[in-house]
Amino acid sequence: MAVLSNVDVPKIITDLPGPKAAALIARDEKYLSPSYTRDYPLVAARATGCKMEDVDGNLFLDLTAGIAVTATGHCHPQVVKAIQAQSEKLIHMSGTDFYYAPQTELAERLCRLMPGPGDKKIFFCNSGTEANEGAIKLARFYTGRTHLIGFYGAFHGRSCGSLSLTASKPVQKHGFLPLLPGVHHAPYPNPRRCPTGTTPEEFATQCVIWIQEQLFERVLPPKQVAAVVVEPIQGEGGYIVPPDNFLPELKALCEEHDILLILDEVQSGTGRTGKFFACEHSGVEPDIITMAKGIASGMPLGAVISRAEIMSWPPGAHASTFGGNPIACAAALATLDLVEQELMGNAAEQGAFLRQELLKLKQKYAFVIDVRGMGLMTAIEIVSSARDDESIALRNTIIQEAFKRGLLLLGCGKSAIRFSPALSIRKEEIEVAMSILNDICRELR
Repeated sequence: MAVLSNVDVPKIITDLPGPKAAALIARDEKYLSPSYTRDYPLVAARATGCKMEDVDGNLFLDLTAGIAVTATGHCHPQVVKAIQAQSEKLIHMSGTDFYYAPQTELAERLCRLMPGPGDKKIFFCNSGTEANEGAIKLARFYTGRTHLIGFYGAFHGRSCGSLSLTASKPVQKHGFLPLLPGVHHAPYPNPRRCPTGTTPEEFATQCVIWIQEQLFERVLPPKQVAAVVVEPIQGEGGYIVPPDNFLPELKALCEEHDILLILDEVQSGTGRTGKFFACEHSGVEPDIITMAKGIASGMPLGAVISRAEIMSWPPGAHASTFGGNPIACAAALATLDLVEQELMGNAAEQGAFLRQELLKLKQKYAFVIDVRGMGLMTAIEIVSSARDDESIALRNTIIQEAFKRGLLLLGCGKSAIRFSPALSIRKEEIEVAMSILNDICRELR
């Protein structure tokens, strides 16, 4: 099968969905859970870099990277080679019960990358929600405390513990309450929601003070709080970048009360923001970091990394049959080589160019009211009127129109569009995407 790397995209040759795609979608609807959220009828067949081909031969420019997962681009040759080589030697021997080199080598690499002095330890799992579940258990075990603090707008996963911390959309919890007890939520300093007359930095300080004055002094004794769990940049909640002073002030509050700070870097880690971890932009050293998504560029892998003294639980306290699978670890090692050597820098450079181009759209179209992000974790906010439903409908129309023209995008937050392409994206590909978006916005205006 020929690769797609030299093929110009997008190129749409059938109605969407095409006949083969429509047939597969009908089969899918018969057998798969209706809980999956499918934004448009894309039936992927193969991909390379930022280019995707569906089962009918239509070619798309992908600015989703499988929701920020294929960090090196789809099917990067070095990642594919690592997967193939490892699969010929050892596919599985559970790291819960045995030892193998790829897991140990990856642990050494990631522990060195976690900010802060001293030794680190790591636990491997399969996904972001599993990583956050592990972090919850670890924090409770180490501190002997039970309560947790999360933030409004957060997304930490859909399994019961992480879902308790999630607070971005009520549909995610509908029918599943009650969840984990002892979880409290605080306001996240979204700069767009600053009170009138308040700077974003002042608002960030107020959000931290709110925890002290409204939770600790009225509701929740801080000596019962195991951890504060926060995304350095909110992902599904809207790609919200907090002011620079937020994480340092939150860390100081945690240290004052001997509370662990857990940073969910599932979407913002692995170089996506131009640094390996998003928290490095603010200089904050967390007690625990959770990772997944881009860490193995498409293979299922998650991780909980902590200061060594925190990961003190005994054998049997937590485990995963498949976590740190040899093939996933081999893919992750190849991914880290690429990210550290070149892709992290490319993410910073191309992310700045992407936001520069999106700001041009903001200047031209009144319904593009905000451009925000770091590196290749960037979003625009769409607001067409004072009514949320109309803004959401316009955002969704833009995404659907982009799909029809061969550009793959996803929403986030209430009415935002996220841009989370492979870290290997080229300037020319961003220019193609911006041309398509500009045409759509001009027609919708």
